[in-house]
Amino acid sequence: MEKWLFIDWQAIFVPSISVFELIIRGSLVYLALFSVLRVLPSRQLGTLGITDLLVVVLFAEAAQNAMASNYTSITEGAILVGTVIFWSYLLNWLGYKIPQFQRFMNQPPLLLVKNGRMIQRHLQRELITDDELMSKLRQQGVEFLADVKFAYMEADGRISIIMSDAKTSSVPKQKVALKSDLH
Repeated sequence: MEKWLFIDWQAIFVPSISVFELIIRGSLVYLALFSVLRVLPSRQLGTLGITDLLVVVLFAEAAQNAMASNYTSITEGAILVGTVIFWSYLLNWLGYKIPQFQRFMNQPPLLLVKNGRMIQRHLQRELITDDELMSKLRQQGVEFLADVKFAYMEADGRISIIMSDAKTSSVPKQKVALKSDLH
């Protein structure tokens, strides 16, 4: 019973190894995973980029170690899973019930193209190259950049496109596939 009430605060907050060693370990793991994933064909990675996948994997591992140290019982694992499910449900429920909270949780769509012209500052902010945007437009069947009235990057990373009436477009038609035509 005494063990239930005892909390080792030092073990919770004080690292058991040096901060420098943690940085080295994290760097080595990141670089090793990056090297392995780099040689895999990109179509096996789906729509996630290599760095996105690494962040998810490393965050999950770091969070597991930070939450439970080295748990060994099924009960501890079940409690951790239940805790994650609880927070996921609670945040989704709050987003459903409170619109302001939903806007806080999910960023609004970001305008990338307006009336056939790319908005370079928005592309730069999201680290999207012209070629990447053009690829996404082509994948959705857009032949000419001038035909795009609006293109938004949605909160989930997908690009949504609203086409303009091609007859009223004042922007000269440019093939999406040719980057040199854009500059």
